[in-house]
Amino acid sequence: MVKKHLYAEGAPEVIGPYSHAVQVGNLLFLSGQIALDPKSMELVDDTFRNEAKQVFSNVETILAAANCSLDDIVKITVYLTNLKNFEQVNAVMSERLSTPFPTRSAVGVAALPRGANIELEVIALTKG
Repeated sequence: MVKKHLYAEGAPEVIGPYSHAVQVGNLLFLSGQIALDPKSMELVDDTFRNEAKQVFSNVETILAAANCSLDDIVKITVYLTNLKNFEQVNAVMSERLSTPFPTRSAVGVAALPRGANIELEVIALTKG
């Protein structure tokens, strides 16, 4: 199968040796996204909720570059430096995603790049 590498205009620049996403067949695998502002490349860190919202916006930008939307997500892995923020993640997901919701795992971690409090890793189904 052919792998197609995707770099999404309008998304934060990658901060390492990886692609924004890789498509294999009808599956799109997004690299983990943190709450970087795409223009300043600085972490949005005034509140956890705003950080979570920015992460979903970054994911949405990358999905759009592949002609996908948040509705095409089939799996989300949420990495949190503090599991006490789990309910806030649920609230943002409820605002940004439609039912039926994708599958999800939440993992507590000691630290994330750039001091982020949340990182999302996503798998989506493409339209072709």
